[in-house]
Amino acid sequence: MVASAIVRLSQQPGPSEGVYDATVQSTYNQLVLLCLRKHRTPPASVPDMVRWAATHPIGDGTWPWTLPDDFDPDATLVDARTQTPTQQCWEWRIPARDVAAEHIENQLMLAAIAECRAAGAPESYTAFRRLLIERPVLTDAQRAALADDLDLDLLHTVITRCYEPAPASYLRDGAYAVCARCGCLLVPVGRDRYVCELDRCRRDQHPRVGATLQARRGGGVFQLSRPMRMFITGPGLAETDLESALIERGLLPQMWPNFDAYDLRITLPRGRVWAIDVKDRANPALLARAAGPLRPDPPYDEGFLVVPQYRFDEREDYARVFAHHRPDTADQIGLISDTELLARVDRELRRTGTGKVTAEDTGVAHA
Repeated sequence: MVASAIVRLSQQPGPSEGVYDATVQSTYNQLVLLCLRKHRTPPASVPDMVRWAATHPIGDGTWPWTLPDDFDPDATLVDARTQTPTQQCWEWRIPARDVAAEHIENQLMLAAIAECRAAGAPESYTAFRRLLIERPVLTDAQRAALADDLDLDLLHTVITRCYEPAPASYLRDGAYAVCARCGCLLVPVGRDRYVCELDRCRRDQHPRVGATLQARRGGGVFQLSRPMRMFITGPGLAETDLESALIERGLLPQMWPNFDAYDLRITLPRGRVWAIDVKDRANPALLARAAGPLRPDPPYDEGFLVVPQYRFDEREDYARVFAHHRPDTADQIGLISDTELLARVDRELRRTGTGKVTAEDTGVAHA
């Protein structure tokens, strides 16, 4: 509940007429009661609850709960540098079923799938996914220019709803800075530093500015909503990185087949088909609880749930925690890193003595 309240607060400019959102107020009230029952000093106010979330890890004794042994006790719900919810916080919010906030992005993705499926236009859905991955930030002129893209024309209304005006909190000296690695806006910190919101970039400590966009020039700057950047753009970059690595090996992956049944489908030289679903989650236990079997159409011989290698580097027990919390319905899918997946591909290619697969062999066109 605290995670849901933190996220809800981050999406609001402030309390209206001194009254907090019902979810926020209810969460604070329950936290105070739980603290009193556990004979612990409660936060003095909602802002104090937020300060706790930034300064006290979730395993800290300040909180009135006990974490399972395999949950990361050092994780925080609010980033102390940017004062925004961490990815862990957003992931905790999902199993908490924060319907009003969570399903907005899901509804947009489902609307895009429905429109493309009804029109028999898988190429439009593929173009839409690439847009969200490769261009999480658009100027007003760039957004208007999308109308000239025939593949995206079908989804004009959905795309307009996906992007929102970039807030002033990302500004420094009247300009927005774009991360050179992921294309998202960087968050100014202190006098001259920036922080990237995506976990895959934060590890670098010193993000590189790829471009600066003047806020008042050309109609403004727009970005995807935070959950779309975190759960579409972030893992999407891992998906397209895999796509590039497979193409370098002579394979032709099909991206988001059958309107996102899973993320990549590859046909190996001996005709075996692998289905790959990519996730980039900080918490392996929460990932496992939400895991399920891959959709069977289009068919495949073996399915993989793939997580970027850096997650395993950060948590050596990532795979063990996932296996412990995985439901029985998902026991047919294996969890591996993207590095391990490519190593298995290389072994398959060595067995056949080839590193090249033609479009005729796979029956898959370039996505």
